[in-house]
Amino acid sequence: MPVVEKKSMISSNRWIFSYLLTENKIFIPSLIALFLTAGLSLAFPYFLKELIGNPVDAARDAVPANEILASINEIILKLIAVLFLQATIGYFRVQGFIRSGESALNRLRKDLFKHLLHLPVPYFQDQRAGSLSNRVSADLAIVRETLLTTVPQAVRQTVILIGGLVFIFVNSWKLSLIMLGCIPVVVLLIAIFGRKVRNHSKAAQQSLADASTVIEESVQNIADVKAFTNEPFEQDRYQTALQAFLNVTLRGAKARGAFLSFVIFVLFGTIAFVVWCGAHMYASGDILWKPFFAFIIFSIFVGASLGSFPEIISQFQQTAGATERLREILDMQGERKTGESNITLKGQISLENVSFSYASRPEVTTLSEISIQIPSGQRTAIVGPSGAGKSTLFSLILGFNDPTSGNIRFDETDAQDISLDCLRSQIAIVPQEVMLFGGTISENIAYGKPGASKDEVENAAKLANAHDFIAELPSGYETLVGPRGTKLSGGQRQRIAIARAILADPKILLLDEATSALDSESERLVNEALERLMKNRTSLVIAHRLSTVRHADQILVISKGKLVEQGTHDALNAANGTYRFLVETQLS
Repeated sequence: MPVVEKKSMISSNRWIFSYLLTENKIFIPSLIALFLTAGLSLAFPYFLKELIGNPVDAARDAVPANEILASINEIILKLIAVLFLQATIGYFRVQGFIRSGESALNRLRKDLFKHLLHLPVPYFQDQRAGSLSNRVSADLAIVRETLLTTVPQAVRQTVILIGGLVFIFVNSWKLSLIMLGCIPVVVLLIAIFGRKVRNHSKAAQQSLADASTVIEESVQNIADVKAFTNEPFEQDRYQTALQAFLNVTLRGAKARGAFLSFVIFVLFGTIAFVVWCGAHMYASGDILWKPFFAFIIFSIFVGASLGSFPEIISQFQQTAGATERLREILDMQGERKTGESNITLKGQISLENVSFSYASRPEVTTLSEISIQIPSGQRTAIVGPSGAGKSTLFSLILGFNDPTSGNIRFDETDAQDISLDCLRSQIAIVPQEVMLFGGTISENIAYGKPGASKDEVENAAKLANAHDFIAELPSGYETLVGPRGTKLSGGQRQRIAIARAILADPKILLLDEATSALDSESERLVNEALERLMKNRTSLVIAHRLSTVRHADQILVISKGKLVEQGTHDALNAANGTYRFLVETQLS
């Protein structure tokens, strides 16, 4: 997998905002409304300044009391009107931001899931169970908080900051220059110290995902946990993961606390310094009381706005850490999209000097120069000891992996010239260990042909010898199978998988010995179903019990990644080679 370079915080957050802009019909009006409400919030200090006026104005006693009261009443009515307008606009603004934010987040979720589904199988083989989903969930939670809360807060505080600075500059340009001279220093220090917070946030998210993975793995394998009385072991494993998360979080808390404390001290220290300078100017007569009071109250608003920015920036830094990992997933190269998509296969398969090594173990050759001809419509059995490369052969045929060298052809067409969707839509696999989805029996059968009718599902179940046991269940085809099909027996799961393959109506059928772990009655029912399924199809069967391959049209014997023998049962048994040794070993 290609490794993507780390994106900057600005780049990561710009990427998130691009999703918001896809909802521009809602987001842009909400953003305008946010600017309006933020600007209107500056009306409060403005009218407050007008209400207080100048207490040392010598002419105040010359103004009649009724005129003062009339002026005050007029000002307060204007303030109430502005506040009402602000509240009304704010009501629609909040709804708009939530709607656009949640819509943008759903679009991001869909893009992530779509891309995950199109990543190659080796990527998922390198992931711990549950780690990927937990990591994505944790990262999306941070992104959600940013879209719905931090972005509006950042815009609001920016408007207040800029508007407050404008009012401050109007009232005293000298004091404004003193304040503005301090801001670049503060911003620089925020950038330097904020980088550490971002790194700690990313590490904390990974630790939390690891801890969540322990829960998911334990729940998925709860039968094994209890059978081996390993509850204390899993508790210790989870406690260790939580402690690691706590340690990372505490380190991040120290950095974040120091960062916030430092910034708040510098920001409000700066404001205090500027007000101190203003007090000196007022004492010396360089500034009148009303402009000075306006400067102080707007400085409080500016200070409160600046004081919120460390938390806002910290959240954006967290989001940058989360989006880096989400972008790493989206930047992963997916499966190939090339090849013809309208090819109808007859079922012939040819492997020409095919070799394969896993990317994680390039020095180990899993398959070595395999050359096989599999005629259309015939049954081919693949036998050999564990680790010989039988399952790897299936993964190459399905296009889960590409050969390191050599070619695979279907009906004389190179596999690379056939799109993966076209190829896989004409291949079905019945694995040894069937994992069903947690829906109904009907939904699991229909997975072989999405949109299949009820009659089609029932006909497939009958051909798979599954209809009778399904009909006896209280809810019939609407029975929930439980997580991974745990409410059904192994034989029942196998027959549902066969019904799914029958419904798919494939040209090529891959069977990973579906009867090796079944009792005799279940094996009989499954074998009958498999006979119907394999009729007139190209069938490849990984055989663990050699008694099931006697009637195969040809048998391929693979050992240590090489094709060592090929022929019928009788011919190979008479050859006194590897196949005969395997037969005698099983019969002894």
